[in-house]
Amino acid sequence: MKKYCLALDLVPDEKKIAEYEAYHKAVWPEILKSIHDSGVTKMEIYRFGYRMFMIMTVTDDFSFEQKAKADADNPKVQEWETLMWEYQRQIPGCKQGEKWVLMDKIFETESTEFYENY
Repeated sequence: MKKYCLALDLVPDEKKIAEYEAYHKAVWPEILKSIHDSGVTKMEIYRFGYRMFMIMTVTDDFSFEQKAKADADNPKVQEWETLMWEYQRQIPGCKQGEKWVLMDKIFETESTEFYENY
């Protein structure tokens, strides 16, 4: 299994943020199926202020390119993405049209490794 972390910002509007979170409490079944079918075994999204952080655990054969192609060919996913874009905005420094941005891992420790040193 692999793990990826991505970031994205929300539109700085509390009403829109509340709407966005409500959508994520009842994600459309077609979206959940597309996530699962792409090889994502677990997805978590966290928020602080306007910044969001997504953790994706994926199968070893997961591919962002294959997921993007499947999403582009799925009208329901495109409908969801268009709707979500009303609430999302790019992080400064992103390429035009880029949404979720892959983050670089800069630190990791295993809990046993951490506690053995203290």
